[in-house]
Amino acid sequence: MPDSATDLYLLRPSTVTADDRDAFLDWLHPAELERYHRFVFDRHRLEYLATRALVRRALSTYRPVAPAAWRFSTNAYGRPEIDPPCGLTFNLANHPTLVVCAIRSGAELGVDVEPLTRGSEILAIASTVFAPGELTGLHALPGSAQPDRALALWTLKEAYIKARGMGLSLPLDGFAFVFDAARPRISFAPSIIDTPERWAFRTIDLLDHRIALAVEVAGPPVVHLHEVVRLSASHFDTRALPDGLWRTVDPP
Repeated sequence: MPDSATDLYLLRPSTVTADDRDAFLDWLHPAELERYHRFVFDRHRLEYLATRALVRRALSTYRPVAPAAWRFSTNAYGRPEIDPPCGLTFNLANHPTLVVCAIRSGAELGVDVEPLTRGSEILAIASTVFAPGELTGLHALPGSAQPDRALALWTLKEAYIKARGMGLSLPLDGFAFVFDAARPRISFAPSIIDTPERWAFRTIDLLDHRIALAVEVAGPPVVHLHEVVRLSASHFDTRALPDGLWRTVDPP
């Protein structure tokens, strides 16, 4: 993997078999296993287990480390990181219907995922989560286009927050996305110490979900898409997806 490239792995938790689940439980550390058992509903247990199995299996394709041997710590804001560092950066996004793992060398990245059906739900709370400029752009759109824009804004903002690794200590109205160019662009209030040139952003619709990616990179990012078709203790089978699927313009 070139230093400038990001690999994005997509896994449907529903493809994980019962036998695979038993094997993956053996990979979890005691704290992870405890958290797994705290989930009330099985779909949330499966989502969590698939997420932890995916990152371990994917990382093991870059370093000669067994999936069960990976160790993780969390920063002051709760973001998981590889411990000890090995030169790789990863970020995870998960929903009961799709899990996403982003991996690259060195610099920061963040990823988010939401079902395409969530646009209207997010639109209903737009005034509480979007910056004033974002709301102005949102309300200028035809009503039929507003759910899609709300979904784009939500996932992009989540991806950026996760890339910074600072959680909600970053105020949601302290940065804003605009869509007046081929790619989403970010701007910052004076209270946010960052520069737009530091980041590149992409969104894509795949497997009935919107995925947003924030990458710390100078220039257009190189991103490779991989759908995981088989994940088990002994198999990590993926299908490459065309890079051209990334959205380049906001729909009308």
